[in-house]
Amino acid sequence: MAERELEQDFEARYDAVCKRVLSHKAILARIMQGCLAEYQDCEPDEIAEKYIEGKPQVADVPVLPLIKGLSSNDTSPEEGAVSYDVLFQSLLPNSQERVHLIINLEAQNAWNPGYSLLQRGVYYCSRLLSAQYGREFTHSQYGQLKKVYSIWICMNPPKKFQNTISRYYLQEENLVGLARESRTNYDLLSVVRICLGAEDGENYQGILKMLNVLFSMQKSQAEKWRVLYDDFAIKATQDLEQEVSEMCNLSQGVKESGRMQGVAQGMAQGMAQGKAEAMLFAVKSLMESTNWPAERAMEMLKIPEEDRKKYAKMLN
Repeated sequence: MAERELEQDFEARYDAVCKRVLSHKAILARIMQGCLAEYQDCEPDEIAEKYIEGKPQVADVPVLPLIKGLSSNDTSPEEGAVSYDVLFQSLLPNSQERVHLIINLEAQNAWNPGYSLLQRGVYYCSRLLSAQYGREFTHSQYGQLKKVYSIWICMNPPKKFQNTISRYYLQEENLVGLARESRTNYDLLSVVRICLGAEDGENYQGILKMLNVLFSMQKSQAEKWRVLYDDFAIKATQDLEQEVSEMCNLSQGVKESGRMQGVAQGMAQGMAQGKAEAMLFAVKSLMESTNWPAERAMEMLKIPEEDRKKYAKMLN
């Protein structure tokens, strides 16, 4: 596999596992408590067990739409397709009826991918509203619209935005006279932007600290769990522990992309001594960089099945 292809594979795998980690109810519940007004007076366990419904859908993973009517790919002939990182429904606390919110969570590395992420967030909210026609209501039954949230976790914001949480929403403004409309009639969409930052920065607490630690490429798995458990009472279930472990391993491959260049250079140099020696060097280097077992490294390097036993024997 070419050097750039290998790096892209690391990034794609890392991105996918990050989304799966975010989709765990223990993580979602703390994000909801920290930035959604409807849940700020609730306990995280209460949110996870009582309000989040079904299994959140993750766009990169082929899961069935367990939440009624929702799909991680929302398509119409006129508007094209939109893929949501994480999509789920949650019951509204303290409601006399079964009122739901539709919540979308996005993880974003690029701060300015050629447009403002806020514009994309508004578009996502608009799609989540319009997609309810024929699903949540028909004809002119607009009173059945569910409020939608689009939450954006920005990994690499400019310094002035680091360690901040901002909310963007509709509000009433009287231009002439004084009128008061019921907020529930227009409070139907909100974009929330969570900007991560440095550990020594201001406001490094709450969900900003939790997400910074969770997605840190410097902290070990043990360090992450110490903070997640001690500070946020997040229990290491088998699935979450496995995915955090995979995320930590993959982050090394992403972080050490420069070392991947060394793997490619080593392969080129080794070719002068023979193909077997060059491939063996590549396998060893990849194992050291990622902490992967030999079989996984050989799979990544696309070594034919019939040759893997030979290289495994040479490694011993």
